[in-house]
Amino acid sequence: MFDTVLVANRGEIAVRVMNTLRRMGIRAVAVYTSTDAGTRHVREADVALEISNYLSIEDIVEAARTSGAQAVHPGYGFLAENARFARACADAGLVFIGPPAEAIEAMGDKIHAKATVSAAGVPVVPGQSDVGDFAKAAAEVGYPLLLKPSAGGGGKGMRLVTDPADLDAAVESAQREARTAFGDDRLLLERFVTDPRHIEIQVLADGHGTVLHLGERECSLQRRHQKIIEEAPSVLLDEPTRQRMGAAAAEAARSVGYTGAGTVEFIVSAKAPGEFFFMEMNTRLQVEHPVTELVTGLDLVELQVRVAAGEALSLTQEDIRLNGHAVEARVYAEDPARGFIPTGGQVLGLHEPSGVRVDSWLSEGVTVGSSYDPMLAKVIAWGPDRTSALHKLDRALADTAVLGLTTNVSFLRALITDAEVRSGQLDTGLVERKLDQLVPQGVDEEFFVAAALDRLLGLMPRKSVVDPWEVPNGWRLGGRGGVTLRLKAGDTEALVRVEGLPDAASVTVNDGVPVQVSARHAGDELEVRYAGEFRRYRRALDGDLWLARDGRCVAIGERPNLLATHGETAEGGPVVSPMPGVVLVVKAAMGETVSAGTPLVVVEAMKMEHTVVAPVDGVVSEVRVQAGQQVALDETLAVVTPVEEK
Repeated sequence: MFDTVLVANRGEIAVRVMNTLRRMGIRAVAVYTSTDAGTRHVREADVALEISNYLSIEDIVEAARTSGAQAVHPGYGFLAENARFARACADAGLVFIGPPAEAIEAMGDKIHAKATVSAAGVPVVPGQSDVGDFAKAAAEVGYPLLLKPSAGGGGKGMRLVTDPADLDAAVESAQREARTAFGDDRLLLERFVTDPRHIEIQVLADGHGTVLHLGERECSLQRRHQKIIEEAPSVLLDEPTRQRMGAAAAEAARSVGYTGAGTVEFIVSAKAPGEFFFMEMNTRLQVEHPVTELVTGLDLVELQVRVAAGEALSLTQEDIRLNGHAVEARVYAEDPARGFIPTGGQVLGLHEPSGVRVDSWLSEGVTVGSSYDPMLAKVIAWGPDRTSALHKLDRALADTAVLGLTTNVSFLRALITDAEVRSGQLDTGLVERKLDQLVPQGVDEEFFVAAALDRLLGLMPRKSVVDPWEVPNGWRLGGRGGVTLRLKAGDTEALVRVEGLPDAASVTVNDGVPVQVSARHAGDELEVRYAGEFRRYRRALDGDLWLARDGRCVAIGERPNLLATHGETAEGGPVVSPMPGVVLVVKAAMGETVSAGTPLVVVEAMKMEHTVVAPVDGVVSEVRVQAGQQVALDETLAVVTPVEEK
């Protein structure tokens, strides 16, 4: 067994791998870049070495040599499915805790992977690879169809095409994203399965000929092909189908000489659950592996390490039993109300729930930037059945608070409490269909009331009152006049009037009815009695006041007298970046006449493309960016001047 292992990753997966290494008595080595110097995975490692970036094979191999590591665990993302990295480790005398480089290559190319598993008897989705004439191939495969990059995964570069008229634009966009993400713009076409459900099988293989499957995970709740909620087992499969799918996954792994932990992904029609098709194999640990661990009782990272050390699996297929139900929710730094754009900022306050598993890299004071994937944590709940697991997860998310940046926690709660999700009627299009219902609209009045009371408490004198003018009660000749605050949270504003003191006041929001309230600070929390109901808010102050309750987290500030502008008049049509990122393509030219909705600039962030369009009919009067330029959130990219009506 190894005595030292280097973890070639960051964030929550690095922390999670090191937890197992520590339990096994193995010395854990972390690597980090300058922007990650103070993060949790660095602090929790036995040794931490700085590198230039997480994609530098040379830096990581040298760090492993310097630290005395015998093996490298790649986690997921970055170099986890990079065959050149696996070979570089072997050449340096390091054990790569993952499959052989040949297996990575075989499954990393979707075209080759489909041919390989098909030859092994695994069913595949009808489609075409090595496409020369996309229009001809699409006509033969039939619409609707999916364009998929041959290299890579994670939903990057995938495009659904339902109309032949949209094919050319979809091919151009998919190839561009595939080149950026994987350095390979080859695409394959596949028939799109209607009412699709994404079900994957966890496999585990050693170097002694044993290949096991550990049951399935349902990953159908997705947005833009990115998983949001995962669970094990799936409510769709009966036991015979589970065994057939598991056997097919094991054959797929065996066909490429696989060792270690991996995942075989299948697409299944909700209308015909007995029919399944191979999509791809992920030759690494998956983000959602904890749900499998909770229902099997196995530590997949420990098994990875033992297999890599040459040990034979002590399990047989008959030993694998699924106990209860587990559900995982991915917590992201993103703003659902603004189209899920990545967010960031300093973590001013943090509360993670107890009674469930939380895989996280967060700590108070850490800064979340836009350089890496926006996933902050995973909250995973187990129950004896699906209903209890979902309920437990909902309560855990309600008890989750990340103060200082916007997250998707309230969106996650809305999703897992949706009636169709609760009943198990899932498919990969459910989230997009219900997005308007799932995304919180505006800010609840209670947050403005709480913010106003918090502000009033902050104005109260901290000693015995001698001068009545020190008391913020709006006193004037003839009685108390009350305190009026103009508050703003996102795009929502409120005029809040408070009459009285925080321990007994009347609050009116906008033109509403006065409500009796009281409030007090209790440590880093705000306690409010509002219309007879007691409510507790976690709070943090940094310019704006951040308040969190029941999974909602809101930043509230006092409205300035003059609203900030970008420097253009309202008629100028400024077009701003929807997120911090990099300009990929500038489609607009100075003086060009455009219509509302015409694509102007393509911005990329977190390997996701966002096309910014003209807001009005008019003429492009300014272009302020060029390809390759870094841009900030709400930075002006171009200006479209409307053509004056005659």
